[in-house]
Amino acid sequence: MRRFDPTPLYRASIGFDRMADMLDRVLSADLQAPSYPPYNIEKTAENAYRISIAVAGFAADDLSVEVKENALVVAGRSREDDSARDYLHRGIATRAFERRFHLADHVRVTGARHADGMLHIELARELPEALKPRQIEIDSDTKSARKLVEAQADAA
Repeated sequence: MRRFDPTPLYRASIGFDRMADMLDRVLSADLQAPSYPPYNIEKTAENAYRISIAVAGFAADDLSVEVKENALVVAGRSREDDSARDYLHRGIATRAFERRFHLADHVRVTGARHADGMLHIELARELPEALKPRQIEIDSDTKSARKLVEAQADAA
């Protein structure tokens, strides 16, 4: 497989270097990425998301959800000692895991819930006022002249 070269993106854009780095990281990731535990990512509203992870066999105390440096890290460590059990078939995996999700800027975790063998993590994108679209008034020569005449009339 060919490696993606993000150099043209750096030349033609300003401030998108993180996106180019992310594309490079995703495209160069190992094709044998871990698939355990399975998960879903869904969009629940315009600015709300939910990650649902199948964690059968794990109690809520065995799981940890942590956000650090724009990354959501979900880990599971089973504390149950299975040495006393004699399994004839073991199909429910309770091996330790760690899943990482890279979060975009202004996405924060609003909550996590463990129910029915699923861990649901709620996320919300909250744009600061400075980044929200705003209308810019366009001045023209006639508007400026009208304001000047109004200001002179008020002064007189």
